[in-house]
Amino acid sequence: METKTKLTAPLDGLAGLKENFSTDAVSGFIVFLLALPLSLGIAKASEFPPIMGLVTAIIGGIVVSFFMGSKLTIKGPAAGLIVIVAGAVNEFGGGETGWHLALGAMVAAGIVQILFGVFKLGKLADFFPLSAIHGMLAAIGLIIIAKQIPVLLDVAPALTKGKGPLALIASIPTFIAHLDPKATLIGVLCLIIMLGWPFIKNPIIKKIPAPLVVLIIAIPAELAMDFQTTEPAYALVHIGNLMENIKINVDFSGVSQIGLFIKYVVMFALVGTLESLLTVKAIDMLDPYRRKSDANKDLIAVGIGNTIAAILGGLPMISEVARSSSNVNNGAKTRWANFFHGFFILAFVLLASHLIELIPNTALAAMLITVGIKLTHPKEFIHTFTIGKEQLSIFLITIFFTLYEDLLVGIAAGIALKIIIHLVNGLPIGSLFKAPTLVSFEGDDYLVEIDKSAVFTNYLGIKSKLDAIPAGFNVTIDLKSTRLVDHSVMENLHHFEHDYIEGGGTVKIIGLDNHKPVSGHKLAARKA
Repeated sequence: METKTKLTAPLDGLAGLKENFSTDAVSGFIVFLLALPLSLGIAKASEFPPIMGLVTAIIGGIVVSFFMGSKLTIKGPAAGLIVIVAGAVNEFGGGETGWHLALGAMVAAGIVQILFGVFKLGKLADFFPLSAIHGMLAAIGLIIIAKQIPVLLDVAPALTKGKGPLALIASIPTFIAHLDPKATLIGVLCLIIMLGWPFIKNPIIKKIPAPLVVLIIAIPAELAMDFQTTEPAYALVHIGNLMENIKINVDFSGVSQIGLFIKYVVMFALVGTLESLLTVKAIDMLDPYRRKSDANKDLIAVGIGNTIAAILGGLPMISEVARSSSNVNNGAKTRWANFFHGFFILAFVLLASHLIELIPNTALAAMLITVGIKLTHPKEFIHTFTIGKEQLSIFLITIFFTLYEDLLVGIAAGIALKIIIHLVNGLPIGSLFKAPTLVSFEGDDYLVEIDKSAVFTNYLGIKSKLDAIPAGFNVTIDLKSTRLVDHSVMENLHHFEHDYIEGGGTVKIIGLDNHKPVSGHKLAARKA
């Protein structure tokens, strides 16, 4: 079999800046064009002052680049956290008060993330069942769409006040009846561009970021229709002066509402950490140099970024998947691409902030609806169903409880259902959190024998044994003594196999001949 030759990895630090200046600066510039409108839209949808989305992106680029444990991820505000941030602002009293108090919970969550990294809890992502994580992301997508439809139609904010996602979906006919024709026309045109852009075949045109095309069309259209004098104030973005907004904005008096405060610290830390770790994992697989990120170091960096951003009034940041993928596709080589993306945002805000205030909010809504559609695309439901009916049920129950209550309840419901399904499938209760795992070796051969069960709740113990095996050996993982191997473990073993082979070793997974897969998918759960 032909093996791929491993490319020589670019230098890091100042030597890397010198060696890769042009490629990283170009990629950073293209990502900046993508990040600028999205950061504004995410901040607005999160009930934060729009400029605070840019503050987070600037810190994520200029500050966090020096500490991060991954080479190609882009740090900035994420659509996936809109639901939590807006929820925190509203529950802490709404408006400016809610914003200042929500920042207190975000500072605490940033410190928790730093501690996650210090205590090497980067492996936490492997504890959560994948179908529940995907269900959570799909629910976030649906909530983003529900919240942005009235913005796309430019209806008065009073019509949406106090409505949850299900009430917003039910109110769509009312929003359509009250739409603003001029602003909606721009919004719908922008949405068509955003959704249609991936289908363009021309490689040169394809390289232009869709959000840039949206701004090139939306701003002149808004000027031609004279939004400044003919439309209500909520039709356009208002950001103000960066230097006037940069001050200590955090207020810790929300600690007096201790239950609410802890709830949001847990949600910011948990969801932000999960999304960041999943992005780092995904981008490592796209890295042409096949570098392995240090997930714990990256969590510390994101935690530092979040703590600083929240003190100054910014949104929480994560390693953001769409911007990071774009960074890889644009040929970025090192962490300096992330630095440049933050630098270009800072330069633009200082030198051309008046241009930002010409952006119609309907154009930003179109971008966010596109993000929501990607998160909750029908193919996510179909893909989950192909893995197994039980995975689809966990996925749907997580979506339902997230929409009905909140993200914490949603993911807890998904985990609870998965444990119930495992018990019904014959999981020995004694092995719910511990899988007896024996590792033996002879010469160049390692044998890993897993007993009783290999499921998401006990995988961290299995993972620690696998991670302790040195690189470059022949590893056999024997599952014949297990009663049940779930989908999350099948996928995690598949990732281990991929990474270990990259490091020069071999991996064989045996002992599943007497196990029956629950569906035709190659990574479906298997029971003896």
